[in-house]
Amino acid sequence: MRVVVTGREGQVARALAERASSAGATLIALGRPELDLERPQSIAPALAAARPDIVVNAAAYTAVDHAESEEAQAFAVNAAGAGAVAAAARALGVPVIQISTDYVFDGSSLLPYREEDATGPVSAYGRSKLAGEQAVAAATPDHAILRTAWVYAPFGKNFVRTMLRLGEERSEVAVVGDQTGCPTSALDIADAVLSVARNLVAGPGDPALRGVFHMAAQGEADWASFAEAIFAEAAAHGRAPVAVRRIATSDYPTPARRPANSRLDGTKLAAIHGVRLPPWRGSLAACVARLLQQEALERQP
Repeated sequence: MRVVVTGREGQVARALAERASSAGATLIALGRPELDLERPQSIAPALAAARPDIVVNAAAYTAVDHAESEEAQAFAVNAAGAGAVAAAARALGVPVIQISTDYVFDGSSLLPYREEDATGPVSAYGRSKLAGEQAVAAATPDHAILRTAWVYAPFGKNFVRTMLRLGEERSEVAVVGDQTGCPTSALDIADAVLSVARNLVAGPGDPALRGVFHMAAQGEADWASFAEAIFAEAAAHGRAPVAVRRIATSDYPTPARRPANSRLDGTKLAAIHGVRLPPWRGSLAACVARLLQQEALERQP
C-alpha cells in the first residue's frame, strides 16, 4: 500500500513516516515546495507523480491564535487546499483521508461529541477546518474525515514538550483547568490512520467505511490534569517535581476561543473500522520516557 501524506514536517506526517513500515505500508511524504496547499496548481502533479494507493491530507495551517488575524491564509490551506487534495485524489481514482479537529465544535455540550452532533466552530481555525471537511466531501465521495484532538508527539511543537521545557525552568506552572479533552498521541493517530487506509483500499465499494469519524485517545483530562500527568511521568524519571496551579480560561486570554469540551466519542470508528485508540496515559508515559531519553543522549559529551 503506497500512502502519500501531505505535510512533511507535521506531527501526524512524521508519526506516519515512523509507523508505516511496521504496518506494511510505503509512505511518501510530500511538502513544500513540490506540494504547497497555498499553490493549488502544485497539488495534482505532485500527487500523480507519487502514484498513491491512498492520500492522507495531514498538512494544515495550525497556528490557532494567529489564524484570528490570518483567516484568509488559514482558509487557503485548510479549506481550499484540502479540497484541491481531495479533487486530485478523485482524479487519480484513490481514496483520501482528511485529518480534522475537535475545534469544529463550540464546546458547549456536556457529553463527548459524536459525529452527527451539530458543528459550530468558535475560532477562525475551527471555521477553516470545518470548511475543509466540507470541501473534501464535495470533491469526492471516496473520503474518510478523521477528527482528532489535543495532539502531541516526541517531536514538533506541542503541549507535552512545552510543559517539559517549562518544568526545567520553574517549580510551578499555571495551566487552564476548565477545558476538557482527549490528549492524543500522534503515533497512535498514525497507527489508526494506517488501519483506516488499509480498510478503504481493501473496500473500494463500501460506503460505510467512508464519511466522518472521531479518532481520539480513550479517557479524558483537562489541561491542568494533563500537565500534572506529564510532570508526574517526568518525576518518575528523576526530574524535579513541578506544581500545577489551576487557572480559569478567563485568566489566560488568547486571541482564539477554545472549546470548553473537546471530548470526542470514538464508538463509530471502533464499530466500523475496528480501530480504537489506546488510553492516553500509557501513550503519554511512552512519549515522556522517549523525550527524556533523547534529552539525556543529547547531553552526553
